[in-house]
Amino acid sequence: MKNYSYQPQGVCSKQIDFSIDDAGKLHDVQFTGGCPGNLAAISKLVEGADAANIAAMLKGNDCRGRGTSCADQLSKALNEALAEVKGA
Repeated sequence: MKNYSYQPQGVCSKQIDFSIDDAGKLHDVQFTGGCPGNLAAISKLVEGADAANIAAMLKGNDCRGRGTSCADQLSKALNEALAEVKGA
């Protein structure tokens, strides 16, 4: 299992930490900052799910017309992590 840390842009959350196991499953998603209830719910809902599927599902989610959201930023973080794994 590999751990990742991502600095989101344009949202209230300041950091997203997560792990992806060898099977591509997502674990231990934690947001620093942002809306605690909503982000805790997202973390629970995505636990053990396929990281690529979650990235596709959350991509483009918007918060208050910002053009992004914490969920969208998680999607970006997952895509970066998955690209890193493929490139390794």
